[in-house]
Amino acid sequence: MSQIPTLDIRRYDTDRDAFVAELGAAYREWGFAGINHHGIPQRLIDESYDVFKRFFALPDEVKRKYHVPGGGGARGYTPFGIETAKGAKHFDLKEFWHVGRELPPGSKYADVMPPNLWPDEVPDFRDKAYALYQALDQLGARVLCALALHIGLPENYFADKTNNGNSILRPIHYPPITADDIPNVRAGAHEDINFITLLVGASAAGLEVRAHNGDWVPFTADADTIVVNIGDMLQRLTNHVYPSTTHRVTNPPGEQARKPRYSTPFFLHPNPDFLIDVLPSCITPERPSRYPEPITAHGYLEERLREIKLR
Repeated sequence: MSQIPTLDIRRYDTDRDAFVAELGAAYREWGFAGINHHGIPQRLIDESYDVFKRFFALPDEVKRKYHVPGGGGARGYTPFGIETAKGAKHFDLKEFWHVGRELPPGSKYADVMPPNLWPDEVPDFRDKAYALYQALDQLGARVLCALALHIGLPENYFADKTNNGNSILRPIHYPPITADDIPNVRAGAHEDINFITLLVGASAAGLEVRAHNGDWVPFTADADTIVVNIGDMLQRLTNHVYPSTTHRVTNPPGEQARKPRYSTPFFLHPNPDFLIDVLPSCITPERPSRYPEPITAHGYLEERLREIKLR
């Protein structure tokens, strides 16, 4: 079976045409790729995971102080047993925290992008988490430059459409599994909502990607690799030229299930008022538009959050 490729993003500067072609081909085939030599210091990743683990180790009643009822999990803490993959019978086996963009005073997006919450009990959480947020935001922008070139758009096409995006850094804790017969999985089969997702430093195996033939393909990246996949918003914008591929996080076998798992995806979103309208360059006689009605990024996000029981 062919494997999901991992590519050196330094080649975007040294061998651009070849890198763009290979990255675009990976996304057309898989909707997933690994990116290495990305320039994000391992120390920042390690220190971020340290503060995340310290937060998740706090007593349940302390963590719940940072849960915002009715907030759709937009900021702060979402407890175990809430998020449920679209169409799934059982909730995911995880708890998580959301870090969003820090908006300047008077931003027109303040009504849909609430301010961040920060846990007092972990004093360095804010500095480490937001530094990682910014680093992944910048890396995501580089990946979008390459994808834009691959489909015949200007390199900086996405720059002013994502510079105030409602992007989310989501540290996740999957607690140890203590029963052998639970029907739940750590994260049910799903597609992401956003433009692209960057997954940094997953601490254990478990991520699986569904191939065209329906097989589940494990994708455990090397320590220095960030997994980047296409989300539904970019799939819709590109008329499925870039597919948003179904993926899941399975429960490990045996004693491995008794260990916690941590991972941190960064969900890169367009600006809330960006109109997701199929790109003309992605419409052909063989590929007619699947989405004649455009929708704003915020309107689409609200629809999807209701489906996964965060609204």
